[in-house]
Amino acid sequence: MRHSRVINHLGRTSAHRNAMLANMAVSLIMHKRITTTTAKAKALKTYVEPVITKSKEDSTSSRREVFSFLKDKKAVVELFREISPKIAGRPGGYTRILKTGNRIGDNAEMCILELVDYNEAMLGTGEAAKAKTTRRRRASGKKKAEAGDAEKTAVTAKAAAESEAPAAENAPEEEK
Repeated sequence: MRHSRVINHLGRTSAHRNAMLANMAVSLIMHKRITTTTAKAKALKTYVEPVITKSKEDSTSSRREVFSFLKDKKAVVELFREISPKIAGRPGGYTRILKTGNRIGDNAEMCILELVDYNEAMLGTGEAAKAKTTRRRRASGKKKAEAGDAEKTAVTAKAAAESEAPAAENAPEEEK
């Protein structure tokens, strides 16, 4: 019986599971968003949120503890330099799971796991802040304006031709 067994083993040995979760945590920290199955996302959420909480205090001890979980220097540097200052005021809940449907091959339930403070679409900043301008085609107004301009140029050309005609009559025969 599995009374009070809360960890999802994900069909793996403990060493394989820990290595997989460490790799997924590094990917999440470096890319701010990953696509995975819902079961793995829920397991990763319980793995990475305490690591992010430890990163709020920037000390040698906390860096060593975080490194023991992640096993990647670049990810530790990214976590302490970029992510920790941004989530300093947040008391928890650093990740969000967005379900995207089922995978075509094996019908596994898929989702996107992302860091909460890094989704500009959900925060409402960026492109959505711009006012939308409507582009309309004003063909009828343009046609009227072009027709009016054409009439004016035709009248001007006709008047110019008429003014040149008498001058042509008075001109000597050689120029005709």
